[in-house]
Amino acid sequence: MFEKENLKAALKLYAVTDNAWLGGRTLAQCVEEALAGGATFVQLRDKQAEGDALAAEAAELLALCRAARVPFVVNDDVTCALAVGADGVHVGQDDMACERARALLGPDAIVGVSCHSVEEARAAEAAGADYLGVGAMVGTATKPEAGVLTPDEFRAIAAAVDIPIVAIGGVNAETMPRLADLDVDGAAVVSAIFAADDIEAATAELSRIMDDVLKV
Repeated sequence: MFEKENLKAALKLYAVTDNAWLGGRTLAQCVEEALAGGATFVQLRDKQAEGDALAAEAAELLALCRAARVPFVVNDDVTCALAVGADGVHVGQDDMACERARALLGPDAIVGVSCHSVEEARAAEAAGADYLGVGAMVGTATKPEAGVLTPDEFRAIAAAVDIPIVAIGGVNAETMPRLADLDVDGAAVVSAIFAADDIEAATAELSRIMDDVLKV
């Protein structure tokens, strides 16, 4: 199990998987490349798989993350996380409540929660969240301007809680430098990693930018 006292640093470059970008590669190959490039946290997000199929996927990625000493969480599915011994889960506002996830996984597990407001952030912290995924940072092609937070809203959320926050939604090499003004502790990235032809190189570049953002 990942030691949570190191969590804030581990959130720097948070890779969220997406099977839509595999392009003939296996998910394990893609995650291995992302880890080699410097991903510091991995979340398995697969809305199509469930049950044994999701557990098999999770177990394979967990082994890679353990070898890299990087925390690994499963999106939404506490049962899967428990079954494979993942480090924890990430839940949204409409998924299993943070409080219930914490009760099932125990105090040592990592529980992350997606938040979009100060009120949601405070509620998640009170329910036992270890970190928050906050966004969207910018509009995306699929949901232009949907749920985009202003810089002031990001800073207000960061000021309202004592746990780390990770910017989500539209983060890529072009938009990532904007995080320097938002009081965040890391960036969650999907397509900027997994849609890249060279995942390792793309991840390494994102890692370099985040070092600048966080002044590491």
